[in-house]
Amino acid sequence: MAVEAAKFFDHVDAFMDYRKTIYNATEQTLKSNRIDLTLFQRFISNQHYRGIDGPATMAFQYHLKNDRDNVGGSINRKIFTLRSYSHFLRLMDVPQADQLPFYDVLKIRQGYRNRPNALTKYQITSLFENIDRSTILGIRDYAVYALMYQTGLRIGEVHALNLESLDLENRNVTVIGKGNKRRQLHLTKEMCQILSEYLAVRPFFLNSHGIPALFISKKGNRLALRTMEDNFKKILSKAKFHTHFNVSCHTLRHSFASHLNDNDVDILVIQSLLGHSSTKSTEPYIHPSLEKIREAMEKLPGVIHMKKLLKEGVLNLKFQNNRRKRE
Repeated sequence: MAVEAAKFFDHVDAFMDYRKTIYNATEQTLKSNRIDLTLFQRFISNQHYRGIDGPATMAFQYHLKNDRDNVGGSINRKIFTLRSYSHFLRLMDVPQADQLPFYDVLKIRQGYRNRPNALTKYQITSLFENIDRSTILGIRDYAVYALMYQTGLRIGEVHALNLESLDLENRNVTVIGKGNKRRQLHLTKEMCQILSEYLAVRPFFLNSHGIPALFISKKGNRLALRTMEDNFKKILSKAKFHTHFNVSCHTLRHSFASHLNDNDVDILVIQSLLGHSSTKSTEPYIHPSLEKIREAMEKLPGVIHMKKLLKEGVLNLKFQNNRRKRE
């Protein structure tokens, strides 16, 4: 027998608390877990499934693939959330929890359909030029997004930073990444200056002396993930460029890795900076820019030879012959 659909979702809050307290899951991870479970709950309700079984799970996969156009990695993550939740239900001795099908679902072995998109250096410049640094909030936001771009931090990692995470004297920042992995990143002189400017105005924020968070909201709380995302969208709307892809705070991390790759930084170095456990996780982040591809094409022997012939006048090429006028 399958677990009744109505009872399956009764323990979501307890699951979130367990993940946060025992496993120290980050807010971003908890947010993703809740979104996945809410999406599954909505699907089960809309399709009028009475129980959580194999057919319901496969139908959910079809829904993600065909209706939501999710890639393999995204579908795998949602199934992994359901698998973790079903394991929690087993520990809670929920009847029939041991018969939940999520452990039987095979992982989709496909890469990213499209490699992550990155902004050009011109677009990055335009983005930061549209942050009003004449205000206290503008100085804070400039520091937030500069830190994401210049160090490749995830939005959740910036959110979790405390004052003690910074060591401007030695020009480094200590970051707690996924899985509570700690890494120390170097800060450029420019980044130290940006952070120094923010620290100079931080005392003007409400509750600045009573909160350890590095970045504070205007209400005196740790700057929320949602606020960082919303503020970024407002800044992006002012920037004078358009992209064919959706730009988010995470795009700054992709851009950081892509620009390092354009400057021939070793992938192992980029892996370390991004906080990845293997280069397989790093590879999707790095891809050559169009400028880099053009440079490579210009170095092809055939292209060099053709350019030489054109320069010497040996070849006189036209796109097409002049059309003859009709009589």
